[in-house]
Amino acid sequence: MEQLAALANKRILLGVTGGIAAYKSAEFIRRLKDWGADVRVVMTPAAQEFITPLTLQALSGNSVGIDLLNTEAEAAMGHIELAKWADLVVVAPASADFIARFAVGMGNDLLTTVCLATSAPIAIAPAMNQQMWASTATQENLKLLAARSVKQFGPDSGSQACGDVGLGRMLDPNDLVKLTADQFNTGSLVGKTVCITAGPTREPIDPVRFLSNHSSGKMGYALAQACIEAGATVKLISGPVNISPVDRAEVIAVETAEEMLSAAMEHALGVDLFIAAAAVSDYRVAQRAPQKLKKVDSDDLQLVLVQNPDILASVAKHPQRPQCVVGFAAETNDVVRYAKDKLARKQLDWIVANDVSRTDSGFNHDDNAVTLISATSEQSISLAAKNQIAAQLVTILAASL
Repeated sequence: MEQLAALANKRILLGVTGGIAAYKSAEFIRRLKDWGADVRVVMTPAAQEFITPLTLQALSGNSVGIDLLNTEAEAAMGHIELAKWADLVVVAPASADFIARFAVGMGNDLLTTVCLATSAPIAIAPAMNQQMWASTATQENLKLLAARSVKQFGPDSGSQACGDVGLGRMLDPNDLVKLTADQFNTGSLVGKTVCITAGPTREPIDPVRFLSNHSSGKMGYALAQACIEAGATVKLISGPVNISPVDRAEVIAVETAEEMLSAAMEHALGVDLFIAAAAVSDYRVAQRAPQKLKKVDSDDLQLVLVQNPDILASVAKHPQRPQCVVGFAAETNDVVRYAKDKLARKQLDWIVANDVSRTDSGFNHDDNAVTLISATSEQSISLAAKNQIAAQLVTILAASL
């Protein structure tokens, strides 16, 4: 089971070529999806004689690529986008014709073109008559592909559709799924669900003004990316940021602290790991003005503030708290002392302390330096890019689960 969990969040581009074994591709897609893979399909013209694109579209949940010279798709260089999208290309079934064309570097249909254009690893699952399999031409083509590091899944031996018996049957879909999973290194968070809060919150004063802070969200987004790379399913609760969405994370956009609390109560409870990296506004105005407040020269503007809910403590002290709860302490002095106090007070498992008074790291910087603290340990991570800091934090936190 753990082996198959390595498929979570992986992008599998499935090539389907012409042959009776194409019917097995439908079950292969279903099994890949069961284990959390995202699957897209490219079919050769011959494959469409054995199984319809509509069937594979319904199973994969994505449109099926069938035509290299599709004007609409190629306006956006569709074959290049598919080639870049894939973590792994699997051609199943791989006919003798496809193997021959691929071996000599042809790009005369969408599938061979994608195979030429991708930097992702490629695997083939041969399926053909036993005599075609045994032919010198096929075996020499396979040697060429093996020399280029193309993986070979199978074939199996047994009775064939033509009545012959021997090597050439495509492997069972369950075997193909296991071999596909083997192509990925099992990450430290495979099979785990992680919820992360990131960015600032905004507390409206009136329709055009708000209270907020300097958080850019870069640290939280870097942590989300690191968790995905470690194999986790990631839910990212994000305040307003100017950062590109994290690929493969479920992003829940919020603005205020109360909205972030509501999202955390919905998405964080019961997960394996909760990381509260957001910089939540401590206060909000007691009464938001329905119209823009006008400047009055003779009077000072006075705002009545009330405390926002404590999202981190609410999650940590909930009966369905995550297995591991991690907070952040952004301090300007006595950083470790204040962080340890917050760790105990809010009943956290870990806290990440950083000095936001530094001019070379922290808010709105690409770098950071932090100290990871638990009840029994204290580990300093020196100044580095936030994505590197995130990777180190995830390695340590994953080991504690």
